Amino acid sequence: MHVGNSRPRNDRAHPADTAALRRRFPGSWPVARAIGLLAALLLGFAPIPASAAVELTFYSKELGASFPHAFVTMHGSLDRSGQRIDVDYGFTAKAVSPAILFGKVTGEVISDHGAAYIRGSDKHFSLMLDDPDYDRVIGTVERWRKLPQPSYDLNHRNCVHFVASIAEALGMKVDTSRFIKKPRSFLEALTEANRPWLASRKAHFYRDVSQAAPAARP
Repeated sequence: MHVGNSRPRNDRAHPADTAALRRRFPGSWPVARAIGLLAALLLGFAPIPASAAVELTFYSKELGASFPHAFVTMHGSLDRSGQRIDVDYGFTAKAVSPAILFGKVTGEVISDHGAAYIRGSDKHFSLMLDDPDYDRVIGTVERWRKLPQPSYDLNHRNCVHFVASIAEALGMKVDTSRFIKKPRSFLEALTEANRPWLASRKAHFYRDVSQAAPAARP
């Protein structure tokens, strides 16, 4: 029940009120309407932030005086938190010595390859990871980091096996029966065996295997 001349509060303008406003301000009404339409258009075309992602790249190193090696890098940002990622991971013997030829030795996951070393290595392919894929990679790295010592075995658990386990965790087909001591040849074989899968993930390929030197026999 309403008392006296009061009337219920209503946020919508009454048609009669709207008509009165138009009569009172005949020139300003089209301008106000145009401004409202322009604002709506600008909001509609406002840029939508792109989803964050992390780029994973597989590398090999065979030339030069350094020990043959395979490793990965990750760069980008996580979608869930925006955290920036800029890391590299590889697995190697803690001390490179003749002892690795005769059995297991202490191994370690390393993440300090250095910019110059990475630039001097061969890129094979890159693919984008969402947060769950990133977690799979990190989970694999941590499992290798926690292996009981001695963890490095030149024939059964070396840097090639390490990058193979990362590839497998993401869903790639992996064959560690060949090229286990030849990082470049292994990654070229991995690329070819998974090319359709990688292409479906919009991976970027850096090496044309058809024009590369023939792979050494395993």
